[in-house]
Amino acid sequence: MGTTINLDNDGTIVDASKDTVIVTKNLESVRGGRALDVTGFAPKVVNAGHVIITDTATKKIFKPMPVNAAGDAYETLPDGYEYAHVQINTVLTSKAAAGLLIRGTVNHKACVIEPTAEAMEALGPLIIFKED
Repeated sequence: MGTTINLDNDGTIVDASKDTVIVTKNLESVRGGRALDVTGFAPKVVNAGHVIITDTATKKIFKPMPVNAAGDAYETLPDGYEYAHVQINTVLTSKAAAGLLIRGTVNHKACVIEPTAEAMEALGPLIIFKED
């Protein structure tokens, strides 16, 4: 079964003011989005523009790409996973209901963590990474 999310509002506010600056063109997204498996993901927020990975076996588990301890760079792609999407919306890790970009344009220089060249190559040509 997929990941579930408790959507009760606990009064926490997320700053999503840069979401439309990061994902500048959304031509196609995953219908209904996906619940992210955030097991082992330390940051309290998953920002718009974050690279999303999926398991290669079933393609049913979606996770934010792991980040380093400082939270300012991506780790290496885990074994058994591949690059899948770019996150459209900023969400709390505790309520990780993510809009996932399939085809569009991302201003990679505006992302909190800039995608690696490897991730940008793997996600292209459907996702174009272009600095504004």
